[in-house]
Amino acid sequence: MKINPMKTGKTKNGAFLLFCALALGACGDREAEQRAAAQAQAAAQEEAAAALAREYDNAVTGQNWDMARVHGSALLSQYPDSQAAAKMKAGYEEVKAKGEAAREQRRLAALWNYAQVSAAGGTQRSAMIYSKDPIDLDGSGARPVQLVFRDHPKWKRSAYLVLQASDFRCVGGCNVKVVADGAAAKSMAAWRPDTDEAIAMFVTDYKSLWRLLHKTKVVSIEFPVKGGGTRTATFEVGGLDGSQMPGWD
Repeated sequence: MKINPMKTGKTKNGAFLLFCALALGACGDREAEQRAAAQAQAAAQEEAAAALAREYDNAVTGQNWDMARVHGSALLSQYPDSQAAAKMKAGYEEVKAKGEAAREQRRLAALWNYAQVSAAGGTQRSAMIYSKDPIDLDGSGARPVQLVFRDHPKWKRSAYLVLQASDFRCVGGCNVKVVADGAAAKSMAAWRPDTDEAIAMFVTDYKSLWRLLHKTKVVSIEFPVKGGGTRTATFEVGGLDGSQMPGWD
């Protein structure tokens, strides 16, 4: 049997052309699939970005600035190139600042502790805060100083400092120096009660001290200590809630 070389060549060429056509078709299909997948991914990202933007808008409308800051930050970090991010950017810095201020205010408020306990003749109310940093009073180690405002049915209203170690040097009365937000120091009379039940020193003009705290973010109180010299306790008081002490404002 004789094989026609011309026919064989034509058959091979035809097969090659068919293979190329199929290969090109497959390449075209893969490119189309990749384009479709990329478009689907982009659409999904835009949808997710739009959902975050709605949460952001709802928080802004409700003036929940801290939550708005969180949603806005997530939108910018996760979908920075989205249409929703581009639209939000215009007012985000202002919202972010308000959110950070709200978060800081919550932190300051959490520094205060309030208590109501039954006492002879009624209810004792108190507002208490610890110093920002512990203080070493006598070489035995640093410990926090506590500032307390108390309203007692029998002993009435008062403000005092409490130590956890050492003692105050305030026999017969003394003065403390109070600095509000870095302003000039104010001298206030103080006294140490003759008792061993607590290491406490009362500020005589508690009314002025209370009013001062209401318009102050940070207050420092310098007081004399038993071992000699003075120490200064600093309190972040900007979160004081006056409603916890009825009648004091």
